Amino acid sequence: MADIGPTLREARMRARMDISELEAQTKIRAKYLRALENEEWDLLPGPTYVKTFLRTYAEALGLDAKMLVEQYKLRFERLSDLERQPIAPSTARTQPRRRAPVPPRGLVIGAVVVALIAALWALGQSTGDNADTTAETAPPPTATEEGSGESSEESRGSDDEDGGGSSGGGEEADDRPEKLRLRIEATGPTPVYVCLADDDGILVRGEQLAPGDRTDTFRAERFRLDLGNNLAELIINGKRRAVSPGTSLEITRGSGRQRLAEGSVPDCS
Repeated sequence: MADIGPTLREARMRARMDISELEAQTKIRAKYLRALENEEWDLLPGPTYVKTFLRTYAEALGLDAKMLVEQYKLRFERLSDLERQPIAPSTARTQPRRRAPVPPRGLVIGAVVVALIAALWALGQSTGDNADTTAETAPPPTATEEGSGESSEESRGSDDEDGGGSSGGGEEADDRPEKLRLRIEATGPTPVYVCLADDDGILVRGEQLAPGDRTDTFRAERFRLDLGNNLAELIINGKRRAVSPGTSLEITRGSGRQRLAEGSVPDCS
């Protein structure tokens, strides 16, 4: 059985391709491709990425990807830390718990009755004091107060009219362009290459987004995006938008999503 690394290297040399060409074709960084050919598994992110990169690299070279992945599993894949943990004895989980002591029932009932009597007495005292104070201090309404009430209504009406004018100014402020909110999520069975930029620079520099993972949420008036040959979804202002694999897009509020010209694709190399 031939080694995995030499098999990949010989196939690449037979195809007369260098690492940079395969990096552009597979969207896998050159250092990871070299690690596969040298069987330097510790330089790769983890077993899941190793199998994904190995399958993509083998298919690009026209090799049997399934056989190479199975060979890697048999020779190099180790048990996870969880699988190597010893099984805990069941006796540790079945120890009886001690119950807190319960006070006598009569003592509890007596305390509740005393608290209820004290609350009723305090409520009666408070009600009597408030009634006496209101009867002594509340003056009768006067004509002056009634007039002031009407004037306050008139002034409130003028305030409402001023408020309408200020809201109109707020609508003019809303005419200014708002920033888009964008997040990218990998939805396919394999990682997807993501290169994202706005007018100020690079936001995501050529990362391999694992299946189910997502980027941070970015805010800008315009985005330029380059995706690899795997499935992903865009969450734009909270709404999901599916995109085709291997596309380059410009995303704006006015024009929506448009394909980028070849010279406008962001460079994350």
